[in-house]
Amino acid sequence: MVTLQSVSRIYQNGRETVRALDAVSLEIAKGEFLSIAGPSGSGKTTMLNLIGLVDAFDEGEILLDGVGVAAMTKDARTAYRRDNLGFIFQTYNLIPVLSAHENISFALELLKIPRHEIAERTDQILEEVGLAGLGNRRPSELSGGQQQRVAIARALIKGPKIVLADEPTANLDSKTGEEILSLMRSINERHGTTFIFSTHDAMVMQYAKRLVTLSDGHIVTDEERP
Repeated sequence: MVTLQSVSRIYQNGRETVRALDAVSLEIAKGEFLSIAGPSGSGKTTMLNLIGLVDAFDEGEILLDGVGVAAMTKDARTAYRRDNLGFIFQTYNLIPVLSAHENISFALELLKIPRHEIAERTDQILEEVGLAGLGNRRPSELSGGQQQRVAIARALIKGPKIVLADEPTANLDSKTGEEILSLMRSINERHGTTFIFSTHDAMVMQYAKRLVTLSDGHIVTDEERP
């Protein structure tokens, strides 16, 4: 589903050239529950952003469903990101003036899906993430864990092939973080949705079925987990 072929991301910091990723090669299959781990500056968020088509690489190639990203037009990248990718952020990124239901359904409104179908699908996903009956609450009326559940529902509502999560437990206490990880792993197992995390949280690494560790822009370990 995702292939990185000798991918590099290079930044210029004054006179210094920084290779945030340095000739990294990696294959990610459909249905994986994978964590990209490493200390700050290791390149994990850079890798996530490249896979999510929110940043551009400088060398190598990335294939998504067998299609090379380098040859995609800007419109094609935008369409792929809209139709196939879901994003979960550590700061939730919910719209404060909208209810939980509205935050989730907004993703479908952009696809011009009929209103009755949007309402049905949003109610279903709220129930799946454990928020049935809370759809009318705004983010400020929800706990951190509940807000992250809304963010997960928003990422899943389109039925994406891949969900990219950047430090999804960073702002949660350990108990709530474990509940969120358990929820995402359950969704992964029930629906076959591919999850790719960027993290330095040991608990996220423990939940991962595959752990890829980066250091200074290089993959240092790649291990399957039970």
